Amino acid sequence: MDSTAYLKGLLAGLDIDKNSKEGKVLYAICDAFDELVKRDQELEDRVAELEELCDTLDEDLGEIEEILLEDEDEDPPYGDCENCPEDCGFEEDEQYETQCPTCGKNILLDEEMLEEGEIICPNCGEELTFDFNDLEALAEDDAEE
Repeated sequence: MDSTAYLKGLLAGLDIDKNSKEGKVLYAICDAFDELVKRDQELEDRVAELEELCDTLDEDLGEIEEILLEDEDEDPPYGDCENCPEDCGFEEDEQYETQCPTCGKNILLDEEMLEEGEIICPNCGEELTFDFNDLEALAEDDAEE
């Protein structure tokens, strides 16, 4: 702002008429320069405001990270039964691994999936069926012997 006021004062001191062709151009340049200075100041204010907001968000995020990291340091109440008391009430679901006959990739299955008797391979989309009748008959034969 000071430089714009200086230029306008200089034009007035040189006794340049605002109504002459040259005066109109020079005063229009000073006005445009004045608008640029105002716009620059507005942008600087907005950037300062955004920097302050980023600092606040960074501090808040830091606090959240500390809380989350504290939780990771503690032993999980369930899922790590080596460290859980006997009466934790958590029974880890047994999982089975099989290989898709179509794509050859391994698939993890749980009891519920096996009870349904069929699944879609997540890798190739092939429908896989499970028939446990032969296994049950084998188990019965082993029990009779």
